[in-house]
Amino acid sequence: MSQNNNKTQMLKKEEVKHNWFILDATGKTLGRFAAEIAKVLRGKHKPTFTSYVDGGDGVIVINAGKIRVTGAKEAQKIYHYYTGGIGGLREVPYRTMQARKPEYIIEHAVKGMMPHSRLARAQMKRLRVFAGEEHNLEAQKPIKANI
Repeated sequence: MSQNNNKTQMLKKEEVKHNWFILDATGKTLGRFAAEIAKVLRGKHKPTFTSYVDGGDGVIVINAGKIRVTGAKEAQKIYHYYTGGIGGLREVPYRTMQARKPEYIIEHAVKGMMPHSRLARAQMKRLRVFAGEEHNLEAQKPIKANI
């Protein structure tokens, strides 16, 4: 019998090269956009994807303030956080959060789509979100991507 040498290539930590992509959030739907960002951060868009290696790329999101949601979510969606004090549960509606911290909306959505592990926390550090058009990451030589 002949031997088949088609082996699956497993990515090693030393072989990884992280690229950076610029994504524009203007007019995009929040959930679908966040899913694409999570895919790039994890490296699932590459043929060399290995689940236990940080082979993903960095993502720069611009125009986070122009993201949109569908249906009645704009009026009904609420973000919760806890201050740590007694009775310290705070609720912030979507519209208020969009006015105050539009970056948080995208970060929160992407974080929820990532696995809850040490590797995913490291991958989340390569997500940079900016409310406007300008960003300060020209040194990474980011590539403009259309998603």
